[in-house]
Amino acid sequence: MCKKVTLIWALMCMLVMTSFAANKRFTLVIDPGHGGHDAGALGAISKEKNINLAVALRFGRYVEQNLPEVRVIYTRTKDVFIPLNERANIANRANADLFISVHTNALPAGKVARGFETYTLGMHRAKDNLDVAMRENSVISMEKDYQQRYQGFDPRSSESYIIFEFIQGKNMERSVELARMIQRGVCDGANRPDKGVHQAGFLVLRETSMPGCLIELGFITTPDEERLLNDDSRVDDIARGIYEAFAKYKNKYDKSVSVPYRASDSEDVNIPKIVPDQEPAPKTRVVTRGKQPKREEATPEQPKREVKKQEPKKDVKKQETKKDVKKAEVADAPVFKLQIFVGSRNLRKGDAHFKGETDYDSFQEGNLVKYTLGASTNYNEIYRLRKEKLDKFPEAFIIAFKNGQKYDVNQAIREFKQNRNR
Repeated sequence: MCKKVTLIWALMCMLVMTSFAANKRFTLVIDPGHGGHDAGALGAISKEKNINLAVALRFGRYVEQNLPEVRVIYTRTKDVFIPLNERANIANRANADLFISVHTNALPAGKVARGFETYTLGMHRAKDNLDVAMRENSVISMEKDYQQRYQGFDPRSSESYIIFEFIQGKNMERSVELARMIQRGVCDGANRPDKGVHQAGFLVLRETSMPGCLIELGFITTPDEERLLNDDSRVDDIARGIYEAFAKYKNKYDKSVSVPYRASDSEDVNIPKIVPDQEPAPKTRVVTRGKQPKREEATPEQPKREVKKQEPKKDVKKQETKKDVKKAEVADAPVFKLQIFVGSRNLRKGDAHFKGETDYDSFQEGNLVKYTLGASTNYNEIYRLRKEKLDKFPEAFIIAFKNGQKYDVNQAIREFKQNRNR
């Protein structure tokens, strides 16, 4: 008991100290659950550890390419085993502002369930929540000397969970708010059944000293859910939903000033295939719904164009029009756009979702309609547009197209830099 009290006191002191720390750069720790010899829950065609990693890396890449001011740290980026306490230590050592752990749910044989749910730390007495926490925490029994390392904590004893409610009261409010944002963002954006926000005594959340939540993506033991979690397009929708919720949370609580993004090869994240023989994602069909916003002024990075003879100056700057963008697409140059939100149907012009914007486009991807503002071969223009629209659309992020098809943004930025330097 003394050891437990000592652990609680140490963690409470850590909470107080971190509240006074000056964190100049917002730090997000993303934790793909399980890994290595700990496969997590098993499905018919896949393992939980691989699904968790694929979604976590995709989510992290959205943050890296759209919110460059955020420092993203992963507890793992490959198939390795990381002890639960070390996952928390990674976040604590980094003085992180937020901790998000990604998991996949499971049920005993013969039972079926579907949907997305989010957990925060707490001592909710519901037996279902306690069962989920016990199953996820049981991984510590695979660690050497776990009884000493976790101060006598027994992952299968309900008595061990009583102390949880005393540890993170300071961060509970923000954790619940984050969880609700993620739950709403993924269920609406990725069209997932909503299983709600819950509280449970997850050990990995217990030992972190910042707001955080644990995500259960779906049920790997339900056949159609497992197929969905192994579909690259659906994985992308889920990861983007998590990102949009994170961006909304950060916009509310982090007021630091961001700088224009500069991509580098070192920032690439290799997102693994979940199942070796994965089917290709459905093609993206571009549908124009409105006019493109005209640029007030072209930036110096834009390619120079020929000047008409009657114009006296040779360095006249020209606006990039729709015609210019079409030419760029033909010339194989990536086109950047700002995705503002996703819907399940086509919206009429003037719909409240557009918040007064009339110059927009939309494109169909799967069963979802995705709405964008702007179109430019100059990444910096769309970056500035995003900053301008941040108050209206805090979850907005930059996407890219090439030859009319959705294109990897990191690769598009590299090509933009190469074209600019020619």
